[in-house]
Amino acid sequence: MASKDELQSTLKEKFSINKNISQPLTKEECERLIKLLESEPSAVKLVDSYANKNSTLGRNNSSYARARNQAEHKLAALQTEYLELEKSIASIEEAKTNLENRKRLLEEEQKKLQDEVENLTSKNQSLSSKVQTLTTQNDEIMNANAQLKKDNKNLKNIVDQIKLKLARDTKELLQYEDNEIRKAIIRLFRWTLG
Repeated sequence: MASKDELQSTLKEKFSINKNISQPLTKEECERLIKLLESEPSAVKLVDSYANKNSTLGRNNSSYARARNQAEHKLAALQTEYLELEKSIASIEEAKTNLENRKRLLEEEQKKLQDEVENLTSKNQSLSSKVQTLTTQNDEIMNANAQLKKDNKNLKNIVDQIKLKLARDTKELLQYEDNEIRKAIIRLFRWTLG
């Protein structure tokens, strides 16, 4: 007498009925099914149709299982990529905030520098005006100095002429005999010579 496992193997080999389909059957039910299939060709056709359908469904299930696994792997990859993108976006937003702060600081610094440049430009214009005024005054002083030198030279010439004339006149006066006049003239002459 054959075991249930042997009967299931016979169903598989002769009639293409998988063991997972015949598993719920008892040993006796397996024996009756074999006898029925051996005696009824229409039952064999029905079992073949079910077996083909089962095979098609198995292939479909396998295909769907592969597709589902691929979809799950793709979903996991997309989730990982999504998390990386979120981190990247957060990093970019932080960098953007830092850049905006840096931009604001640079704009403030640029404004200060522009104010300083304007201040220095104003001071430079003021100093240029002062330099121009001083240059004009210097020119006037140099002209006045040149004129004073000429005047001093002329004055010295006049003084020298007066001294010369005084010396001649004094010499003439000294030729006279009166001592008191002579002494006064000598004092006057010394006083004029400095």
